[in-house]
Parts: sequence; C-alpha cells; structure tokens
Amino acid sequence: MSRRFLSLAPALLLAACSFTPRPAPIAPVPDVATREIQILALNDFHGNLEPPGQSLDSDKGKIPVGGAAYLATAIKQLRTKDSITVAAGDLISASPLTSSLFYDEPTIQAMSDMGLSLAAVGNHEFDRGWQELQRLQNGGCRLHVEGEPRVSCKVQSFQGAGFQYMAANVIKPDGQALFPGTAVREIGGVKVGFIGMTLKETGTLVSPAGVDGLSFRDEAETANAAVPALKAAGARAIVMLIHQGGASTGRWDDPACPGFSGDILPILARLDQSIGLVVSGHTHNAYICRMPMANGNTRLVTSAGRYGALVTDIRLTFGPDGSYRGERATQVPVQGEAIANGRQNVPLNTAFKIFAADPGVGGLVARYKQAASIVADRPVGKLSASLLKSAGPAQSQAAEFIADGQLFVARDPKRGNADFALMNTGGARTDLIPGPGGIVTYGQIFAMQPFANNLVTLTLSGAEVKALLEQQFDSGLNTAARPNLLMPSANFRFSFDRSRPAGQRILSMGLNGRPIVPTRNYRVTVNNFMASGGDNFTVLTKGRDAVDGGLDLDATEAYLRTNPKVPTPGRITDRTPASWKP
Repeated sequence: MSRRFLSLAPALLLAACSFTPRPAPIAPVPDVATREIQILALNDFHGNLEPPGQSLDSDKGKIPVGGAAYLATAIKQLRTKDSITVAAGDLISASPLTSSLFYDEPTIQAMSDMGLSLAAVGNHEFDRGWQELQRLQNGGCRLHVEGEPRVSCKVQSFQGAGFQYMAANVIKPDGQALFPGTAVREIGGVKVGFIGMTLKETGTLVSPAGVDGLSFRDEAETANAAVPALKAAGARAIVMLIHQGGASTGRWDDPACPGFSGDILPILARLDQSIGLVVSGHTHNAYICRMPMANGNTRLVTSAGRYGALVTDIRLTFGPDGSYRGERATQVPVQGEAIANGRQNVPLNTAFKIFAADPGVGGLVARYKQAASIVADRPVGKLSASLLKSAGPAQSQAAEFIADGQLFVARDPKRGNADFALMNTGGARTDLIPGPGGIVTYGQIFAMQPFANNLVTLTLSGAEVKALLEQQFDSGLNTAARPNLLMPSANFRFSFDRSRPAGQRILSMGLNGRPIVPTRNYRVTVNNFMASGGDNFTVLTKGRDAVDGGLDLDATEAYLRTNPKVPTPGRITDRTPASWKP
C-alpha cells in the first residue's frame, strides 16, 4: 500500500519541451500516402469514478474536469478508426468509497467498458497483494472476511479486466513475469510494440506482505532487453508504458516544457533509442515533453496527470512503406456536462469541449454509488474544523488526527498498551471537510484513510525510536532533500535539522513533556503497512511483542465519537537553517 503521494498543484502541470523535433526523412511517395495511428493515454485514475472536484487553470479560465462517465465519452469521441487506448498505472487503489468499498471492481469494469486495451501496473495495483491483482485481471469474487468493510461482487458478478495488465519488470518466485511484459498490436496496418512496467521501487512503496516473493527489476535494462524481440515481431514503433514520471514548472497548457525534472530522467537517459514514445505516470503531473536522445533524435514523454482530468491524444506517423516518421501529442481536458458547481463551484468553461455522460459507464457508476451510499452517508462524529492533508511543510492535520485515533484505541492494555502513535503522511489521502453542524460521515473518513490497515503496537527502545525518525531523511527514497515525515500523536514531539549529517538530524524527542530515554522501552503504534517496513521505515521490522489493535478506520471512528479537537501546529519543529540548500 503505497503511501507516498506527490501532491498536485492547483493546476495540473503540462509541458511540451522546446527541443528540436525529430526530422522526418524524405518520403518515397507524396505525404498523402502516409499513415497515422492514434494512442489515447491516461494514468493514475485511482478509482475516481465520480468527478473528484478538481479543475485545470487555463488562459480562458478554470475547467472543471473528471468523472468516469465523461472520460468514457471523451475517449469514444476522440477515438479514430486506427486507435488504441493505454494506461500507465495506478488505475486502482487509494480510491474513493464508490470504488474502494468494492475492491475497485467497478473501476476495472469502467475501464474495460471504455475500451482500454493495455495498462502497465503501478505501485498501487499491489496495495492488496499481487494475488488480488491477478484476481482483478482474471475475474471471480473475493471471499469476504468478517470485519472487513469492503465486499466483492456486491452489485454484480465480476468477470475480470477486459484489458491486459503489463508487468515486464515484476518477476514472480518462479522467475516468470507476473503479467506479460510486452505486446504487439497491429493498428491501421502497422505493427506497434508496447512494453509495460512499474517503477523498480514499488517493493518499498507498498506493504512488503503484498509483494512477498516478487522482485522488481531495473526499468531501463528490462525495456532495452525487450526491444530485439519486438523488432523481430515486426514492430515499426516501440512504446513504453511506465509508472514513473517527472514534473514541469509550467502550467498544463504551457508549450515550453520549463524545468522538466524527476526520477524518470535517468531512465530515459539509458533507454534504447528505438523506444520513441514513453507514456508515464506516478507523479500526478501532466506534461508532453520532447526529450533529446544521444543520436540527435528526440523522444516524446507524456503524462495525463491524475483522476481522469485529461486524455493524452498521441499520433504516430508512418510512411507508405511502414517506416516510422515521428509523433506528436495534445492534452484534452475531460469536462463533463454535469460537473459545474461541484466542490470547487467552478462553472463549465464553454471555451473547451463539454462531454456528455456515457450511458453505460454512467449507469455503472450510479449503481455502485447507490450501493455505497448506505455506508457512506452514515454519520460517525463531529469536528469543529476541517482536517487538512497538508497544513504546512511539517504538518498533516489529517495524518496527526489519525495518529491520535490510533493512540486512543491502542492505549487499552488489551489492544497494545501504547505510549504514542506515528502515522505515515501519505496514508492520509484527502482533506476532511465536515458538513453542516460539523457532521463527519463514514464516507469522509474512508476517503481520508482508504487502505484498511490494521493497527500494530510494538516495542522499540528509545535509541530505536531515534533511528526510526532518522529514516525520514535517510532510507531508500526518503532523503534530506525529500523527507518522508511521520506525524506523531499529540503527546509526542520531535525536532530536526536537515542540514546535519545522516544519523544526526533528529535534535530532540519528547513524550508527555519528557525526553525520550535511549535505553528505555516504549510501546509505539503504527499501521501494519509501516510495521512491515513500508515507506522504507525498516527499523519498525525490529519491533518486539507486537499486538494487533484492529482496523485503523474503526479507531478513527471510535475517536470521532469523543468530539476530539483538530490538531494544531507544534508537534514537529523544523530547525533547518534557512540558508541550507539540499
């Protein structure tokens, strides 16, 4: 269950880098004989069947976007006669209640109904384990576990995905890929090769139990090794679908690709130059960037942002003899006719196309929404103010509130006898904004923490607590430049200085106003994702005398019944000098 989440800016980012395009060779016959095929691409949908309340900024005003029914229409209307629809991972999980309550079966069905053909796996596809992902591919109902809020095959039987998941770099214990790593599709009389994979760090971004036995291989090496077979199969162009990405400093409709950066860059630098198009994801940013290659040509790199806000319309051009000429792409905002006056109160923007709801996908969403409403609309407590997912550079009120709820339950000697609790910031997925009278519903807390983890209380020495907190800045993907801060319960405080050497960045730790003693043992409550070493917090795997505290969502609900206070700043203090540069 990945909890790492790079937050979206108020507007999704898009760029088209200003590098010189790949020159087209001289055509042997007039250009009217060239052939063009279309690739429609999306990524990071995360089960957002209903419009998620996001909008895009543009020179012509805001554009309200999203919603599966409108996405389906957009894809169907954009689709040409020579077309294929693909995705770059994280179609499911970290999802709103309407999808997550049913193990994301409605999202798989909606994507199938839209005509999705190929999809790379993302890290979130593994949140419930790789065997569950195989079930989503192949179909069948999941056995219900008592106490688990989710239920399979509740609204209709589940036949499995109508598209093919791809996982070239995900290897099972028997040495075989979890899903096919490559595919060749003949589109408009031209064979196109596809390679699909996730980022190699997936094993550290989800619960280790969910990927037990799997290995995640290097992205560039895996892709390059697949190229000869694709060429031998007749592929005239090769496309990589990868759940890894970057970001631009420009707006989504900025044509200049300013400041493009990110973890995908070193992968691109090592890719075989036969791979001319990379459809990416993971960062939730949208861009169309043309990146230089060593041979003087360029490679197109795209991402459609998140939550079905955009569809990337990509065109590949071939000569009359099937020779690959080049590629171009545009982003199409998914503005639906009924999105206006949503959470953001953004009216429809008539300067951009407005899509009607697809009846089939719209009906599917309506059925699951109705089934979920019985659970979602149940009041569970009150709050005096909103809980913000990101309330500042060193605070997530949502994650701190979750930690408070965990401690509330796990203080019980029978549930763990906890001293304090820690919560991974990425596990709090949304803001929680109470309704009239401060009422909070089950659907809201489910959206805030949708992963259905169990609480685990374990023993760590004070020295191990410090080592754990040091891993916020120095463990796997957690670095001083990009720390992965843990949010503590209200009775625990710590301060840090990122400018100091590794292992010396934690300056102070206090419990109930008293310093943590290195040689003393403490009972610490976390979720089972963290307890198994998730998010690179491997110190927790050394914890002793573990006690299960029940479902994390149940703890939040129980805490809400006490009319708790909203967390205020002060639990974490950043003492890094302002002059320090990462």
